[in-house]
Amino acid sequence: MSLVRFTNQFPSLFDRFFENDMFDWSNRNFSVTNTTLPSVNVKENAEGYEVEMAAPGFEKEDFKVELNNNVLNISSEKKIEKETKEDEHFTKKEFSYQSFSRSFSLPFTVENDKITAKYEKGILNVSIPKKEEMKPKPMKQIEIK
Repeated sequence: MSLVRFTNQFPSLFDRFFENDMFDWSNRNFSVTNTTLPSVNVKENAEGYEVEMAAPGFEKEDFKVELNNNVLNISSEKKIEKETKEDEHFTKKEFSYQSFSRSFSLPFTVENDKITAKYEKGILNVSIPKKEEMKPKPMKQIEIK
């Protein structure tokens, strides 16, 4: 008889993130405007998942965080224009347009209704709590009768 090691049949958000695009620098890691996508950290603990997105220079109003059919989508569009006065004539006017979109498939073990997001010091932090029944339970001593 041989021992068989079973792995979790439902990979975590963390595992799927790294399987999909950790070292893939093909075109999908670049936005429509040919700039790189913001870097993301995905952490898992007993309470849930944390998605941290580095996006310095943005405002919280620049982001859109949506959940649709267990797919979390984080996107942004930002347009920057240098103002010029009416009486000024210019041969060059600098402006910038940035947009990106990142999507993450969430496992069925999360509380979709309790997902929160905050933007502070250049980091967008999305908290994704696990369902109560999916959180690890403390060890319990069973009485022998």
